[in-house]
Formats: sequence, C-alpha cells, structure tokens
Amino acid sequence: MIQKIGVFGGSFNPIHHGHLILAQDVLESFELDHFLFVPCGFPPHKDLADYAPGDHRLNMLEMVAETDPRFEVTGMELERDSTSYTYESLKALQDESPDEEILFVIGSDTLPELHTWHCVEDLLDEFRIVSLVRPGFRFEDLESLDFRLRPGRKEELLGSLIQGHRIDVSSSDIRMRLAEGMSIRYLVPEEVEMYIYEHGLYKC
Repeated sequence: MIQKIGVFGGSFNPIHHGHLILAQDVLESFELDHFLFVPCGFPPHKDLADYAPGDHRLNMLEMVAETDPRFEVTGMELERDSTSYTYESLKALQDESPDEEILFVIGSDTLPELHTWHCVEDLLDEFRIVSLVRPGFRFEDLESLDFRLRPGRKEELLGSLIQGHRIDVSSSDIRMRLAEGMSIRYLVPEEVEMYIYEHGLYKC
C-alpha cells in the first residue's frame, strides 16, 4: 500500500509552534501517513548571517519529533557542501522510498516565487505541491497574481491550497525577542526553549 508523506523544508531557525500546527493541518487535510521535516543547509534565497549552526537546528527538530510518532526529520541537506535545491532533495527522497507518494509543503507566500526555483517545471511535473494560506494572505489575492509558470500550473497549485490555522508566529520574531532579552515561552516547544538557552543561541 502506497504511503503518503508530507515533506516540509525550511530553515527552522528555530522550529516553533506555528510550524507544528501547519504540519498537523497538512497531515489531517491530506490524510498523510507521516510528515518529514528537512532543515536546509545552504538555501539559494536566504542570508545565512542569522542562522544557528545546522547541527543545533537539527537537534531541536529531532527533540520535537520524538514527541509525535507522525513526525520524522532528515539532515540530508545539512550534509551537503553546496547549495540545497528542493528538486534534488525530493528526487533523492523518492529514490530512497519509491513506494511513497511525496507531497511537498510550502506556505502560500511562496507560490508567487516558485518560478525562480531551480528546475521548477520538472519539480511540478514529478511532485505534488500543497500549501496553506499564511497570515496576511487571502485566496483572492493569490488568484490575481501572475505565477509566471506554464499554462495550467496556477490552477493546479491553487487547487491544492488549504486554509489552515492562522498562527502568526515567525522564527525571525523569536530571534528578535531573544536578542532583546524577551521571553519566547508559548512560542516554541518547552524543550526547544530550554535548548536555546542552554546553548546560548540567537544571542539570548
């Protein structure tokens, strides 16, 4: 029997409750068997200046995954010495588990930027992309945008867009609060909060 796996890539810098609520929404909405977090190594669209080392981001994810049997984590992108491209990661995961159906998870704010991704048309040919409406975005706003992709792609992507819980928590806000000596309680899992303070991450 083919299993359905949701793959969610990102910096997870750090992982927070917004990520976990998104994961649960996707698991339930698309009836997935499990959910895989893929922390990025060298993302092509990000500035690495504010990143915690990859081993710390991976450790925090693994601590959280231990609390929910539906969650899994891979450090595959952190093991690379070059830029991490989503298409290459998904191909590698599919090769490892050819009997699984992979659904790649993104936020709705990423949809208008997909045309800039490496091998995006191949990615969309071979994998299903699912997304959630992020705080500040409306379905109607996305319908009016030009996705700059092949004809029919926009309709395909919007057809896999769901309305999840609107939790306005961001890693950048958490890092800012830590740098200013403010509390991050209730924004991240307790074990993540303890790990950040124990290792002095984000200038806490």
